Amino acid sequence: DEKIMSKKANGTSDVPVQENLRWGVDRDTADRICNHNRHYAERSQYFLHPSVTFFNESREEVEKNGTMTFYDSNTGKPLFTAPKGRSYDDFMKESRAHGWPSFRDDEVDWRYVRVLRGGEVVSVDGTHLGHNLPDGKGNRYCINLVSVAGRPVNEEEKAIHYGEEKGK
Repeated sequence: DEKIMSKKANGTSDVPVQENLRWGVDRDTADRICNHNRHYAERSQYFLHPSVTFFNESREEVEKNGTMTFYDSNTGKPLFTAPKGRSYDDFMKESRAHGWPSFRDDEVDWRYVRVLRGGEVVSVDGTHLGHNLPDGKGNRYCINLVSVAGRPVNEEEKAIHYGEEKGK
């Protein structure tokens, strides 16, 4: 699986990050973290920064749909869906405690996510996502918000994500 992260047209990805990322995340930071990096992360608590709308928008989406899906910032493929097996408040409490959105095994879309030797978490398309930092409860995937702030690109995912607002 290490070959996933080989050099490609845009760093470790064939494509650059999407133009209109969710939650107001910074596109330059996203490109640097997603495509030109194997070890570093956005700053701790970035997902709670006042310029980032994640906190309020995520609560609204979970209240409306029960869960929310996090999409690859390069390709728009679904990577994580949370919360599963816990409440939104538990998801946010754990994420706040560790400084980054933190996902558990049941919340990972294994069709598109891989964990490399050493714990690096990546998409199958070469997007650096974060790291697996297991704890007493099992695997804990600490993921950069800028890496999962993409928008869905296929019609089925758009319908799930946007619901009645499809095509927006």
